[in-house]
Amino acid sequence: MKPIRFISGFVTVGFWTLISRVLGMVREILLFSLIGAGPILDAFFAAFRLPNMFRRFFAEGAFNSAFVPLISKKYEKNENATAFANEALGSLAFILLILTTLAIIFMPALIWAIANGFVGDERFEITVAFGRVMFPYIFLISLAALLSGVLNALGYFAAAAAAPVLLNIIIILGLCISFVFEWPTMTVLIYSVPFAGIMQLILLWTAAEKAGLIIRPSRPRLSKDMKILIRVAIPSALANGVLQINLLVGQFVSSQEKGAISWLYGADRLYQLPLGVVGIAIGIVLLPELSRRIANNDETGARSAFNNAFTTSMALTIPATVALFIVPLPLISALFQHGETTSTDAIAMALATSIYALGLPAFVLQKVYQPIYFARGDTKTPFRFAVLSMIVNSLIAFGLMPIYGWIAAPIATTVSAWAMIILLFTGTKKLGNSGQLSMLSKSKFVLIILSSFVMGLFLWVANFLLKEEIFSLLEKISFACFLVLIGASIYTFTANFLGAFNIKDIQESIKRN
Repeated sequence: MKPIRFISGFVTVGFWTLISRVLGMVREILLFSLIGAGPILDAFFAAFRLPNMFRRFFAEGAFNSAFVPLISKKYEKNENATAFANEALGSLAFILLILTTLAIIFMPALIWAIANGFVGDERFEITVAFGRVMFPYIFLISLAALLSGVLNALGYFAAAAAAPVLLNIIIILGLCISFVFEWPTMTVLIYSVPFAGIMQLILLWTAAEKAGLIIRPSRPRLSKDMKILIRVAIPSALANGVLQINLLVGQFVSSQEKGAISWLYGADRLYQLPLGVVGIAIGIVLLPELSRRIANNDETGARSAFNNAFTTSMALTIPATVALFIVPLPLISALFQHGETTSTDAIAMALATSIYALGLPAFVLQKVYQPIYFARGDTKTPFRFAVLSMIVNSLIAFGLMPIYGWIAAPIATTVSAWAMIILLFTGTKKLGNSGQLSMLSKSKFVLIILSSFVMGLFLWVANFLLKEEIFSLLEKISFACFLVLIGASIYTFTANFLGAFNIKDIQESIKRN
C-alpha cells in the first residue's frame, strides 16, 4: 500500500471522524449543562448504550469484520459483489427486525441485566421508557453500517465517515430547540436518536446510488455466499459480544453509585476523541486494503500497509495518552464543569480519564492488529483472545468493586485492553511477515515515545504553575486551549527534530491527493 494512498484514506476518514467527535463533545457539553450528572442522565446513557451495543455486535462487529474482506475479494476478482451485498442486507434486516421487536417487548429485563443498580429506584422505569423509544435506532444504523462497508470496500470513505455527524447535529439542534422553546428536553432528546438513524440511512443509500452501487435488500436465503459469511461472522459476533460484555460489566459496576455512569460517560467521550479519530479511521482504511493485498498474495504490500498504520496511529495516540494522563482535569473542567455539573463531578471524570488514558494505545492498536486476522478470514482467533480479555476484565472489575467502587470499571477496562493486545501481537507471529514491524517502524516508535515524554514534561510544569489562577469558565476554556496548543506544538517540533516523522513529507503527500 503506497503511503500516499493510505494517508489519503486516513485523512478523509479521520477528518470526518474528528468533526463527529467534536460535535459529539458539544452534544455532551449541552447534556451536562442542561441536565447535569444524575439519575436522568444516567438513565439516558444506559438506554442509549443498548442500541449502540447491539450495533457494534451485529453491524460493525459480526457483519463488517466478516463482510468487508469477503466483498473486497469479490470486487478484486470481478465477481458478482452487488448480489452478495443485496443478500447480506436482506439477511441483516430480517435479523434486526426480530431483535428490535423482542428488545422493545422485553426492555425491563434488558435494563435489569445491564444496570442492576437501577432496580428499586427512579432510574429503572425511566431507562425502560427511554430504551423503548431509542432501540429502533439499531435497525436503521446497522443497515447504514453495512452500506458503509460496501462503500469502504470500494475506497469510498467520505460518506460513510460523514454519516455519524448527522446524529450529533440532530441531537444538538434538538437540545437547542427544546431550550429556546421550553419544550420537554428529554422527550426531544430521545426521539432525536431514531430520527437521526433515518437520516443516516438515507445519506448512505444516496451515496451508494451516486457511486453506481444499486443496493436493494433481497429475500433472506441460505445461499453459498451467505453460508460462508455466517461461518466467518459467528466467531466475530461472539468476539464482539465479549467486548460488549466488558462494557456491560463496567456499567453494572458503576450503576451501584448514582452519577457514576455519567462520570464514566464524560471520561469516555474525552478519550474516545483520539480513539475515534485515529483508531477507527485506521481500522476502516486498513481492513479493505489488507484484504485486497492478501487476496493477491502480496505479502510485501500487506506488511507495508500494516507498518504505515502502526506508525501513523502511534504518532497520534502516544502524545494524546500522555496529555490525557497528565492534565485531564483542566480539559474536563473546560468541557463539562458548568451548568448543572459540579467540581466534584469534574474531579471524578478526570480520575476516570487518566485511567482510560493508560489503555488508549492498546485500544488503538487493537484496530491495527485485528484487521491482520480479519483480512485472512480468521475471526476465530480474535474471538478466543476476546474471551480471555473478558475474563480478565470481569475478575478485576468485580474483584476491585468492594474496594474501589465505581472506579474499578475503568481499571478493568484498561488492563483487559492491554491483555487483548498482547495476545493479538503474539498471534501475528504465526501469520507471516504481514503483521511484523520493520526496524524503521520500531525506531520511529521509540522516538515518538521520547517526543511525547518531552511534551508531557512541559504540560506538567504549565499545569503546576498556572492551575491555581484558574477560576471563571472563560479562564478554564482558555487554559485548556493553551495546554492543547502548547502540547501539540512542542510534540510536533520535537518529533520532527528527532526524526519520528517528517512534516514536509506529510504536507506533500496531502497536497498531492
